[in-house]
Amino acid sequence: MKLANRKSSNKKKFQGKIVLITGSSSGIGRQAAIDFAENGAQTIILASRSKSKLEELERRIGSDFSSEVLVYPIDVSKEADVIRMGREILDRFKYIDILVNNAGFGIYNKVQDQQIEEIKSIIFTNYLGMVYCVKVFLDSMIERRSGHIINVASVAASFGVAGLASYCASKYAMMGFSESLYHELYGSGVGVTVVSPIGVKTKFFNNESFHHRTPNYTGFMLEPKKVSKAILAAANSHRLEIMVPFYVRAGVWFKHTLPYVINPIVGYLFRKQLNKSKNEKK
Repeated sequence: MKLANRKSSNKKKFQGKIVLITGSSSGIGRQAAIDFAENGAQTIILASRSKSKLEELERRIGSDFSSEVLVYPIDVSKEADVIRMGREILDRFKYIDILVNNAGFGIYNKVQDQQIEEIKSIIFTNYLGMVYCVKVFLDSMIERRSGHIINVASVAASFGVAGLASYCASKYAMMGFSESLYHELYGSGVGVTVVSPIGVKTKFFNNESFHHRTPNYTGFMLEPKKVSKAILAAANSHRLEIMVPFYVRAGVWFKHTLPYVINPIVGYLFRKQLNKSKNEKK
């Protein structure tokens, strides 16, 4: 009986919580929305560009769980869209408890072959979209001395990957912003945690730039459920960063400890993969 009660309690650990998830129409964001609902969240706010996919997820959660679901089909790279969404949410609820900045995408190509507009679109979505969302809700969290910001980055926030310069830059920026904010908010009651996974089996690699060029290292990709589990753990964590899987941290440690050994090896492997992919495309 005690074990059963404990399991029931665990499923309600987000009871009464209001959760906003960007990039929630598919992949990690979609799975996180389902998992927060399963764990008793009161309200789940879904934000993404695909209205039809958000509405499908709304129906799924509504049929399986008791959570209230709100849908915001917005583009987080557009500051005005985020401000409008934020004002509507704050007018209705006055606050949110958990903000999951998950929206993002990448383009696989050499910087030389990318257009400036492509680079800007990645930075505006992956990095500035996160900043816009944080700014909209941060004051209300500080006033209540409660809340948690979860920024979904990547191991690419620690390793520069040939062919993904703009994506890596956006995740490096997210990591730096999050770490600075983490220190600024010390003692405020508001938490910041970065979740940094390796590759994940999502639509990230559906971008046409990956067509017939999917890198070999994607064979080690995780299921979205694995990353979603880390996101839920992050919501109750005091840690700055959670890497998924945990042992990837060893690779980051080696990179920073033995950079003159590790960087040439990593650089060679990524360059080899990029050049191989480019030749295959031809």
